[in-house]
Amino acid sequence: MSNTAIAARRSDAISRGVGVTTQIYAERAENAEIWDVEGRRYIDFAAGIAVVNTGHRHPRVIAAVKDQLDRFTHTCHQVVPYENYVRLAERLNEAVPGDFRKKTIFVTTGAEAVENAVKIARAATGRPAIVAFTGAFHGRTFMGMTLTGKVQPYKAGFGAMMPDVFHAPFPVELHGTSIEESLGALDKLFKADVDPNRVAAFIVEPVQGEGGFYEAPKAFMAKLREIADRHGILLIADEVQTGFARTGKLFAMEHHGVVADITTMAKGLGGGFPIAAVTGRAEIMDAPGPGGLGGTYGGNPIGIAAGNAVLDVIEEEELCDRAERLGARLKQRLQSLAGAVPQIADIRGPGFMNAIEFNLPGSRAPNAGFADKVREKTLAKGLILLTCGVYGNVIRFLAPITIQDEVFGEALDILEGTLRDCAVEA
Repeated sequence: MSNTAIAARRSDAISRGVGVTTQIYAERAENAEIWDVEGRRYIDFAAGIAVVNTGHRHPRVIAAVKDQLDRFTHTCHQVVPYENYVRLAERLNEAVPGDFRKKTIFVTTGAEAVENAVKIARAATGRPAIVAFTGAFHGRTFMGMTLTGKVQPYKAGFGAMMPDVFHAPFPVELHGTSIEESLGALDKLFKADVDPNRVAAFIVEPVQGEGGFYEAPKAFMAKLREIADRHGILLIADEVQTGFARTGKLFAMEHHGVVADITTMAKGLGGGFPIAAVTGRAEIMDAPGPGGLGGTYGGNPIGIAAGNAVLDVIEEEELCDRAERLGARLKQRLQSLAGAVPQIADIRGPGFMNAIEFNLPGSRAPNAGFADKVREKTLAKGLILLTCGVYGNVIRFLAPITIQDEVFGEALDILEGTLRDCAVEA
């Protein structure tokens, strides 16, 4: 088999709406490395978009899944429940920030978690409206893409969005939106478009993912919590990409000094197996009646087993601390290139959720072409990177937190060499 041959088959067989970043086809993977069908090795700085924080095929995760496979693979928890579902819920209730009693439900994807968080918030408050933020990404279902603050490619061509969803500007100083301006726009939204007494929840990513890896300022998050409390609005933290040690904490909200009423999570929870969850204040989570939440595959036993193992690995291997060390090393290396690569506009991100943003030299104009050139050239050298951001001018770094030191060093060398070469060629 060759990548080219499979790519041709893919083009004939799969909708073009399912985009792909690379044209390499995986044959096997281990920790932070992937080998394609032609035998070529790649260093993975995407981790399935922050899914395998614990690395591809972590032995503890694989062992837990194999053990579960030998027991049973599906009963539907709503029909015949199982203990490890309860155990993982208990662990998340304890781990999610907030000094109050919590409850959890399990679903299958991040978008499902967001959808259910909205349902729960509406049921608990009796209110219909939701406020999200520009640049946000919350999924591709109709509610998910309505909440998402980016038109291309997520909303274009799909018709009318869901009603009673409003957007306020997310504060990004680099792009000229201060905390004060963001909060001022929110106040205007309440005066012009929606009565705050109709708003069930704010939904916010503590660090925007697809939007560009912009961290919500602590002062902004504190004020958002204050506004929510003043008007009886719930705060939903979308931790789908930020959760499970990625930012140097188990959950990114731990950096902000405030807690959410409801937290959504997925990606890193399953270590490569599909599982998502919603955890929140017990009285809020109990607002929907029996049968109002759930799904046939929600909390599948395989994903549950993987989730319990992932929590064990994060704790035993101290991955939160390791994320801080790796992120500091990466940012230091990138910062050392600022003089040689004038396209660098910003280097940022908590823990090991890091990004580099490119502008035209001497300008505030986004330079998406440079970001894409860097991505393509590193791929040719065996390093997989992802771009993101509203303007497509950001490269995000999401290597497994378990990446071996020597492999990490090799990747940094490839990255530095590519950045220098691209700067010279520009």
